[in-house]
Amino acid sequence: MNRPQNNMVFGLHAVRSVLRADPGRVLSLRIAAARDDQPVAEILQLAQAAGIKVQRAQPREFAQWLGEDAVHQGVLAEIRTLNATSENDLLSALTEATNPLILVLDGVQDPHNLGACLRTANACGALAVLVPKDRSVQVNATVRKVAAGAAEFTPVVSVTNLARTLRLLKDAGLWIVGADAEAQQRVSEVDLKGGIALVLGAEGAGLRQLTRDTCDLLVRLPMTGQVESLNVSVAAGMLLYEARRQRS
Repeated sequence: MNRPQNNMVFGLHAVRSVLRADPGRVLSLRIAAARDDQPVAEILQLAQAAGIKVQRAQPREFAQWLGEDAVHQGVLAEIRTLNATSENDLLSALTEATNPLILVLDGVQDPHNLGACLRTANACGALAVLVPKDRSVQVNATVRKVAAGAAEFTPVVSVTNLARTLRLLKDAGLWIVGADAEAQQRVSEVDLKGGIALVLGAEGAGLRQLTRDTCDLLVRLPMTGQVESLNVSVAAGMLLYEARRQRS
Protein backbone atom coordinates (compact mmCIF):
# COMPACT_ATOMS: atom_id res chain seq x y z
CA MET A 1 0.00 0.00 0.00
CA ASN A 2 1.29 3.46 -0.88
CA ARG A 3 2.52 5.73 1.89
CA PRO A 4 0.12 8.60 2.78
CA GLN A 5 1.17 11.72 0.89
CA ASN A 6 -0.72 14.35 2.88
CA ASN A 7 -0.83 15.48 6.49
CA MET A 8 -1.79 12.67 8.82
CA VAL A 9 -4.05 12.46 11.85
CA PHE A 10 -3.96 9.23 13.84
CA GLY A 11 -5.64 7.77 16.89
CA LEU A 12 -9.31 7.04 17.51
CA HIS A 13 -10.26 10.31 19.18
CA ALA A 14 -8.40 12.62 16.80
CA VAL A 15 -9.74 10.93 13.66
CA ARG A 16 -13.28 10.74 15.02
CA SER A 17 -13.20 14.45 15.89
CA VAL A 18 -12.30 15.43 12.34
CA LEU A 19 -14.89 13.08 10.82
CA ARG A 20 -17.60 14.56 13.01
CA ALA A 21 -16.70 18.22 12.68
CA ASP A 22 -15.37 18.57 9.13
CA PRO A 23 -15.39 15.31 7.11
CA GLY A 24 -14.75 17.21 3.88
CA ARG A 25 -11.13 17.62 4.92
CA VAL A 26 -10.53 13.86 5.17
CA LEU A 27 -8.96 12.55 1.95
CA SER A 28 -8.58 8.88 2.90
CA LEU A 29 -8.83 6.62 5.90
CA ARG A 30 -6.70 3.62 6.85
CA ILE A 31 -7.78 1.15 9.53
CA ALA A 32 -5.88 -1.85 10.86
CA ALA A 33 -7.09 -5.10 9.33
CA ALA A 34 -7.67 -6.69 12.74
CA ARG A 35 -9.87 -3.90 14.16
CA ASP A 36 -13.62 -4.51 14.04
CA ASP A 37 -14.66 -3.25 17.47
CA GLN A 38 -17.30 -0.64 18.33
CA PRO A 39 -15.05 2.48 18.25
CA VAL A 40 -13.87 1.54 14.76
CA ALA A 41 -17.44 0.73 13.70
CA GLU A 42 -18.42 4.29 14.57
CA ILE A 43 -15.55 5.67 12.51
CA LEU A 44 -16.53 3.46 9.58
CA GLN A 45 -20.11 4.75 9.78
CA LEU A 46 -18.94 8.35 9.77
CA ALA A 47 -16.65 7.67 6.83
CA GLN A 48 -19.37 5.92 4.86
CA ALA A 49 -21.81 8.77 5.45
CA ALA A 50 -19.21 11.22 4.12
CA GLY A 51 -18.24 9.03 1.14
CA ILE A 52 -14.66 8.63 2.34
CA LYS A 53 -12.59 5.76 0.99
CA VAL A 54 -11.46 3.29 3.66
CA GLN A 55 -8.46 0.99 3.26
CA ARG A 56 -7.34 -1.83 5.54
CA ALA A 57 -3.67 -1.91 6.51
CA GLN A 58 -1.26 -4.16 8.41
CA PRO A 59 0.53 -3.17 11.65
CA ARG A 60 3.89 -3.04 9.87
CA GLU A 61 2.51 -0.43 7.48
CA PHE A 62 1.41 1.83 10.34
CA ALA A 63 4.90 1.47 11.81
CA GLN A 64 6.46 2.44 8.47
CA TRP A 65 4.24 5.50 8.12
CA LEU A 66 4.29 6.77 11.71
CA GLY A 67 7.25 5.13 13.44
CA GLU A 68 7.40 2.25 15.88
CA ASP A 69 6.47 4.33 18.93
CA ALA A 70 3.36 6.08 17.60
CA VAL A 71 0.17 5.23 19.53
CA HIS A 72 -2.04 5.12 16.44
CA GLN A 73 -4.64 2.61 17.70
CA GLY A 74 -4.89 1.23 14.17
CA VAL A 75 -6.55 4.35 12.72
CA LEU A 76 -4.96 6.88 10.36
CA ALA A 77 -6.52 9.60 8.22
CA GLU A 78 -4.99 11.74 5.50
CA ILE A 79 -6.37 15.25 5.78
CA ARG A 80 -6.43 18.50 3.92
CA THR A 81 -4.90 20.94 6.42
CA LEU A 82 -6.14 24.34 7.44
CA ASN A 83 -5.22 27.12 5.07
CA ALA A 84 -1.85 28.51 6.12
CA THR A 85 -2.38 31.30 8.62
CA SER A 86 0.17 34.06 8.50
CA GLU A 87 0.82 36.97 10.81
CA ASN A 88 -1.19 39.17 8.43
CA ASP A 89 -4.10 36.70 8.45
CA LEU A 90 -4.12 36.77 12.24
CA LEU A 91 -4.07 40.56 12.42
CA SER A 92 -6.91 40.67 9.90
CA ALA A 93 -8.94 38.20 11.97
CA LEU A 94 -8.48 40.40 15.03
CA THR A 95 -10.44 43.19 13.38
CA GLU A 96 -13.52 40.94 13.27
CA ALA A 97 -13.11 39.32 16.72
CA THR A 98 -14.67 40.51 19.96
CA ASN A 99 -12.31 40.30 22.95
CA PRO A 100 -10.00 37.79 21.23
CA LEU A 101 -7.95 35.35 23.28
CA ILE A 102 -4.59 34.18 21.88
CA LEU A 103 -2.13 31.72 23.40
CA VAL A 104 1.55 32.46 22.75
CA LEU A 105 4.22 29.82 23.39
CA ASP A 106 7.76 31.18 23.49
CA GLY A 107 10.09 28.36 22.47
CA VAL A 108 8.15 25.25 23.54
CA GLN A 109 10.00 22.31 22.00
CA ASP A 110 8.09 19.24 23.19
CA PRO A 111 5.38 18.22 20.66
CA HIS A 112 3.32 16.67 23.46
CA ASN A 113 3.22 20.01 25.25
CA LEU A 114 2.24 21.89 22.10
CA GLY A 115 -0.49 19.35 21.38
CA ALA A 116 -1.86 19.59 24.91
CA CYS A 117 -1.77 23.40 24.82
CA LEU A 118 -3.53 23.40 21.48
CA ARG A 119 -6.27 21.11 22.78
CA THR A 120 -6.95 23.38 25.76
CA ALA A 121 -6.76 26.53 23.62
CA ASN A 122 -9.46 25.09 21.38
CA ALA A 123 -11.63 24.13 24.38
CA CYS A 124 -11.34 27.67 25.77
CA GLY A 125 -12.20 29.38 22.49
CA ALA A 126 -8.78 30.82 21.70
CA LEU A 127 -8.56 32.48 18.31
CA ALA A 128 -5.10 31.03 17.60
CA VAL A 129 -1.89 29.69 19.08
CA LEU A 130 1.23 31.68 18.24
CA VAL A 131 4.75 30.16 18.12
CA PRO A 132 8.14 31.35 16.84
CA LYS A 133 9.57 29.59 13.80
CA ASP A 134 13.01 29.04 15.36
CA ARG A 135 13.80 26.91 18.41
CA SER A 136 10.18 25.86 18.74
CA VAL A 137 8.28 22.73 17.77
CA GLN A 138 5.92 23.09 14.81
CA VAL A 139 2.74 21.15 14.13
CA ASN A 140 3.52 17.54 13.22
CA ALA A 141 1.77 14.18 13.47
CA THR A 142 2.55 13.84 17.19
CA VAL A 143 1.14 17.29 17.92
CA ARG A 144 -2.01 16.41 15.97
CA LYS A 145 -2.42 13.15 17.89
CA VAL A 146 -2.06 14.78 21.32
CA ALA A 147 -4.32 17.68 20.29
CA ALA A 148 -7.09 15.13 19.59
CA GLY A 149 -8.54 17.06 16.65
CA ALA A 150 -7.90 20.60 17.90
CA ALA A 151 -5.05 21.10 15.42
CA GLU A 152 -7.56 20.82 12.60
CA PHE A 153 -9.63 23.77 13.84
CA THR A 154 -7.48 26.14 15.91
CA PRO A 155 -4.76 27.67 13.73
CA VAL A 156 -1.13 27.65 14.81
CA VAL A 157 0.58 30.81 13.56
CA SER A 158 4.35 30.52 13.18
CA VAL A 159 6.18 33.87 13.14
CA THR A 160 9.76 34.92 12.43
CA ASN A 161 10.07 37.63 15.09
CA LEU A 162 7.93 36.96 18.16
CA ALA A 163 8.63 40.27 19.92
CA ARG A 164 7.67 42.19 16.78
CA THR A 165 4.42 40.24 16.47
CA LEU A 166 3.58 40.89 20.11
CA ARG A 167 4.03 44.61 19.50
CA LEU A 168 1.66 44.34 16.52
CA LEU A 169 -0.88 42.61 18.77
CA LYS A 170 -0.53 45.53 21.19
CA ASP A 171 -1.17 47.97 18.35
CA ALA A 172 -4.30 45.96 17.54
CA GLY A 173 -5.58 46.58 21.06
CA LEU A 174 -4.57 43.41 22.90
CA TRP A 175 -2.93 43.30 26.30
CA ILE A 176 0.14 41.06 26.45
CA VAL A 177 0.11 39.04 29.67
CA GLY A 178 3.17 36.92 30.44
CA ALA A 179 3.38 34.05 32.89
CA ASP A 180 6.25 34.27 35.40
CA ALA A 181 6.60 32.39 38.67
CA GLU A 182 8.20 35.46 40.27
CA ALA A 183 5.51 37.95 39.21
CA GLN A 184 3.89 40.09 41.91
CA GLN A 185 0.30 39.70 40.72
CA ARG A 186 -1.70 36.49 40.73
CA VAL A 187 -3.54 35.78 37.51
CA SER A 188 -6.89 35.93 39.34
CA GLU A 189 -6.13 39.57 40.26
CA VAL A 190 -5.84 40.65 36.62
CA ASP A 191 -8.69 41.50 34.25
CA LEU A 192 -8.59 38.98 31.37
CA LYS A 193 -12.00 39.76 29.88
CA GLY A 194 -10.79 41.96 27.02
CA GLY A 195 -8.48 41.20 24.11
CA ILE A 196 -5.62 39.22 25.63
CA ALA A 197 -2.50 37.37 24.49
CA LEU A 198 -1.34 34.93 27.18
CA VAL A 199 2.39 34.26 26.84
CA LEU A 200 4.20 31.26 28.33
CA GLY A 201 7.86 30.38 28.08
CA ALA A 202 9.72 27.21 27.21
CA GLU A 203 9.97 24.18 29.45
CA GLY A 204 12.44 25.02 32.22
CA ALA A 205 13.80 28.25 30.73
CA GLY A 206 10.63 30.30 30.90
CA LEU A 207 10.16 33.52 28.95
CA ARG A 208 13.10 34.92 27.01
CA GLN A 209 14.18 38.35 28.21
CA LEU A 210 13.02 40.19 25.07
CA THR A 211 9.64 38.49 25.27
CA ARG A 212 9.37 39.35 28.96
CA ASP A 213 10.22 42.99 28.26
CA THR A 214 7.52 43.14 25.57
CA CYS A 215 4.74 42.02 27.93
CA ASP A 216 2.41 44.65 29.40
CA LEU A 217 2.30 42.79 32.70
CA LEU A 218 3.40 39.55 34.29
CA VAL A 219 1.26 37.19 36.36
CA ARG A 220 1.83 34.08 38.41
CA LEU A 221 -0.20 31.04 39.35
CA PRO A 222 -0.53 30.40 43.09
CA MET A 223 1.82 27.63 44.27
CA THR A 224 1.51 26.20 47.77
CA GLY A 225 3.47 22.95 47.45
CA GLN A 226 7.15 22.17 47.18
CA VAL A 227 7.53 22.16 43.38
CA GLU A 228 8.93 25.35 41.86
CA SER A 229 7.12 25.30 38.52
CA LEU A 230 4.40 23.61 36.48
CA ASN A 231 4.58 21.84 33.15
CA VAL A 232 3.93 24.43 30.44
CA SER A 233 0.80 22.69 29.18
CA VAL A 234 -0.64 22.53 32.72
CA ALA A 235 0.16 26.21 33.30
CA ALA A 236 -1.36 27.14 29.94
CA GLY A 237 -4.52 25.24 30.82
CA MET A 238 -4.86 27.03 34.16
CA LEU A 239 -4.33 30.46 32.59
CA LEU A 240 -6.72 29.80 29.71
CA TYR A 241 -9.45 28.55 32.02
CA GLU A 242 -9.03 31.58 34.29
CA ALA A 243 -9.61 33.76 31.21
CA ARG A 244 -12.60 31.60 30.28
CA ARG A 245 -13.98 31.81 33.84
CA GLN A 246 -13.78 35.60 33.85
CA ARG A 247 -15.44 35.82 30.44
CA SER A 248 -18.29 33.58 31.57
